Amino acid sequence: MTDSVPRPPPGAARTGADIRRAAPRGSGDPLWNIVLPVYAHWETVPTRWKDNDVYGHMNNAVHYSLMDTVINTWLIRTAGLDIHEGEAIGLCVESHCVYRSSISFPEPVRAGLRIGRLGRSSVRYELGLFREDGRTLVAEGHFVHVFVDRETRRPTEIPAPLRTAMEKLVITDPGTPA
Repeated sequence: MTDSVPRPPPGAARTGADIRRAAPRGSGDPLWNIVLPVYAHWETVPTRWKDNDVYGHMNNAVHYSLMDTVINTWLIRTAGLDIHEGEAIGLCVESHCVYRSSISFPEPVRAGLRIGRLGRSSVRYELGLFREDGRTLVAEGHFVHVFVDRETRRPTEIPAPLRTAMEKLVITDPGTPA
């Protein structure tokens, strides 16, 4: 489910560098001392009964599936990627995930999406998966797509309409050059 207006989790800034959560006094919880990334696009994704594993939490492979779904939903619905007839297609050439805390069905996942690097033919999507509260980071990761010609499978420039949409998701740290 795409939110009608992309918004950061409660208390997070819309733009700028990552923010650090302040640990409650005496909490001792190491997860309070992590940096919460800022994202340009947000979606709420339901979990399913089958997403839980025998340990009662969402299986690690599901995290990748959720990230892939958020990226491709955004590409199709917002950026206008034509997965059936478009000349260029995006192939995943790299993915990574760091697990921070657990989540389980039936709690939905708040997924944040941004673009960390936008090249001529490649793009690095960065994602954060949060608990429903939008503050507890469950996992963070990235996917790299290389856009290729549908027929030849040779790298090609990201089509102009996609690039224009992608540029809106680029978040750079104001302290570092873009």
